[in-house]
Amino acid sequence: MLNLRYWTERFRTASVTGVARPKNFDEERALDAAMRAFWVNGYHATSTQDLCDATGLGRSSIYNTFTSKHELFTRALTRYLEAMTARQLEVLEDSAKSPLERIRALFDLLLAGEEENRRGDRGIGCLTVNTVVELGGADPATARLIERDQDRRMTALRAVIARGQRDGEIRATRDADQLARFLNSVVAGIRVAGQSGADRDVLAGIAATALDALVA
Repeated sequence: MLNLRYWTERFRTASVTGVARPKNFDEERALDAAMRAFWVNGYHATSTQDLCDATGLGRSSIYNTFTSKHELFTRALTRYLEAMTARQLEVLEDSAKSPLERIRALFDLLLAGEEENRRGDRGIGCLTVNTVVELGGADPATARLIERDQDRRMTALRAVIARGQRDGEIRATRDADQLARFLNSVVAGIRVAGQSGADRDVLAGIAATALDALVA
């Protein structure tokens, strides 16, 4: 999972003066910094000044490069989705593990990320889930972006579950699509529970219950 402490350290030394920088600034670095700001604060609560402070860029540099706050958010969210989904697909497509082991590894990855990204006694959740909760259907372009990402993850989950059912390792009577949707909802639920203050033991219990449902 993406580690908030990593991003905090990475951008700790960035300038926060708000003075515009030349166009030859590190655009990827700026995107990472903006991603972190949106991840922690949400879209609406992240002001242009917050983005200037996070990236070390002036307003003119931000708007000249990214056109608008929404465009910067879209690119930052895309970057987040690509990194997060790539890591999850790596786990789900690990042929060295059995299907159930892959799903268990996915939950382990999720729990580790929740632990790493806690602020005080609460998690910051997932930028994807946070965006769905905050923007819902009010932003069709963002909704389509998230839907395409979810389709990739759901395809991988369905394939792993179907393989587990064929091997007899997953014995749940529901079909692979229904079980994939169930697991996707559990993942989102763990994120929200972490934001609400649930500790690792509680979150691990939710994950364990989901795994039990696959073999019942």
